[in-house]
Amino acid sequence: MTVLDIQTYQTCAMMNVTRQVRDVLQQSGVRDGIVVVHCPHTTAGMTINENADPDVVRDLLRALEAMVPKLDYQHMEGNSPAHLKASLMGNAVTVPVSRGEMALGTWQGIYFCEFDGPRSRKFCVEVVPA
Repeated sequence: MTVLDIQTYQTCAMMNVTRQVRDVLQQSGVRDGIVVVHCPHTTAGMTINENADPDVVRDLLRALEAMVPKLDYQHMEGNSPAHLKASLMGNAVTVPVSRGEMALGTWQGIYFCEFDGPRSRKFCVEVVPA
């Protein structure tokens, strides 16, 4: 498993990490299998979505804000919305690997989703051969 560092610069952001994951895959030499990308944080997540139009990311973040309103949460750290958003996004993505390439769609990218930043974070990449 490879652990990568990422620095986030906003409270909520989606950062495209496809290139970093592709680099780990290429260094592994695996031709066929899967790659799993995992976020080990409770206030951040992972997702796959469009990487061509930055408005998609902005729309996703706005929609999450609307879905997770400011309420009188009981969690004393004050970051309950971040925990909820992370649960909605999920903590990992899995991508098939064929002939040494991730089988992502034309417009797809892998995103690290920050909901309690800015922070220094980590994410894990595991390449599993077939």
